Amino acid sequence: MRKVKDILEILERDARTTPEQIAVMLDLPVDEVRQTIDQLERDKVLLKYKAVINWDKIGGEMVIALIEVKVSPQREVGFGAVAERIYRYPEARSVYLVSGTYDLSVQVVGKTMKDVADFVARKLAPIEGVQGTVTHFLLQRYKEDGDILNGEEEIERLPITP
Repeated sequence: MRKVKDILEILERDARTTPEQIAVMLDLPVDEVRQTIDQLERDKVLLKYKAVINWDKIGGEMVIALIEVKVSPQREVGFGAVAERIYRYPEARSVYLVSGTYDLSVQVVGKTMKDVADFVARKLAPIEGVQGTVTHFLLQRYKEDGDILNGEEEIERLPITP
């Protein structure tokens, strides 16, 4: 199981890492690494390979909002049915059940603030079971998925000096 976790951690840090590179890093046979990755993909443990993009660097027009959603849980299905209705919308990038003063945290992406506001008013708020929403617009992204977007990257190891 440790081998699987190590492979997944490497791929999570950099999805472009090849099976050959992973094999060298973990001192494993390349075929074993390939078979493990193939099995993880078949088992839906490894769902997707993705890039973290700093859209600000290329002038990508995009508005991101975090929306707090208060929900009435439904008999037999709890919060799951409402969460499913929300995550089926293409605007919903992430949906989480959370503890605290609200129940669901939804990350929404749109081209403009009006697009996000329209999504909340016309699609999200009218869903049966949704009691209320609070929208927070992201003003600046500093770090995403462990990657620093603006500024210097953290040094992972200290330089050797004489």
